[in-house]
Amino acid sequence: MVYEVSHDDAFRWLNAQPENSFHACLTDPPYGINEFTPKEIEKLRKGSGGVWRLPPAIGGNKRAPLPRFTVLSDEQRNHVREFFREFGRALYPTLVPGGHAFVAGTPMLQYLVQDGMASAGFEVRGAIIRAYRGFRGGDRPKLAEKEFADVCVTPRGCYEPWMIFRRPISEKTVAANLRRWGAGGLRRISESQPFFDLIESARTPKEEKRIADHPTLKPQKLLRALAFALLPTGEGNVVEPFAGSGSTLAACEAIGVNSSGVELDQENYSRIAQNVEALSQLYPAWTDELLGNQAAFRDLFDGTGG
Repeated sequence: MVYEVSHDDAFRWLNAQPENSFHACLTDPPYGINEFTPKEIEKLRKGSGGVWRLPPAIGGNKRAPLPRFTVLSDEQRNHVREFFREFGRALYPTLVPGGHAFVAGTPMLQYLVQDGMASAGFEVRGAIIRAYRGFRGGDRPKLAEKEFADVCVTPRGCYEPWMIFRRPISEKTVAANLRRWGAGGLRRISESQPFFDLIESARTPKEEKRIADHPTLKPQKLLRALAFALLPTGEGNVVEPFAGSGSTLAACEAIGVNSSGVELDQENYSRIAQNVEALSQLYPAWTDELLGNQAAFRDLFDGTGG
């Protein structure tokens, strides 16, 4: 299969694409907006300051940085809504009618993303919940941890929503739309089982993090399953407008799907080719089972973890 990646601004690139170029979108966007601005990325790479919170080590193990979405102002939250309205408007015409988009999110900002995408014309089709044991939340009140030892400000986060959007079908029925565009529905696990909206996914394996050093790197098994579901006929072209480390492109490459990506940051862009090559070669036996619509899905849907 073929993937291509462009060093460009996602909005400019999308607006330059022909109508009906892609069958689906699988993306992990900068949904907090300011966490991936050049200023914040520089602070992240230096390891100090900014919106990125550097959690304390646990058991001597260094933990990955997390963006602090609770620090967003009302103006920045409105910016999130407007960002996704404009993103939706840029993405909408590039997808074929009935084309789906899976958009990674955070519970605190999910409503803003959905509102923005809906105002751009997309149908809101729920979300796939990635269940995993995370490090977000669960903290005691800052500077009063001993005084309020039995209090947590927010619950410990154990899920990540992948919001589902669909460009409305152009035909009278989904079946007719599938015949014309190859889009409109999601691919089933098998003839007897649909795709589920709850996925048990462990944190990104260390092996993958050694290959691709990115603060929001998602597991290959999760991404491959999502890419699988997005193309109901098993064929088509998937777009990732915020390619980052190239992990989505690698997932598409692994399952034999054409993909196109865009990345603005020069450092990330320069590493994508080597990341895609290395990540796509992981777990070949698991991926063979995935494409056979059988055993691999048990890892994701039976509670054993990804």
